[in-house]
Amino acid sequence: MTAIKEETSTTTKLSAREKAAVTNEAARAIIAAEASSREAKTERLRLLRLQREAVETKAPPAKRKAGSKKDH
Repeated sequence: MTAIKEETSTTTKLSAREKAAVTNEAARAIIAAEASSREAKTERLRLLRLQREAVETKAPPAKRKAGSKKDH
């Protein structure tokens, strides 16, 4: 228990500038991670959309019967 007490008492307090730097660094890391995640998701969704469009262009849409449409 004294080892923990000694360890915490020997640490120095951070200045306002150091605290701001640590906060800034953490914020930039979070923003970079979110941007990376967003770009990966966008790329994944783009590839899925292109695959879906390729499948849709290969298969022509099914024709409806002329008499199946109801007049209002």
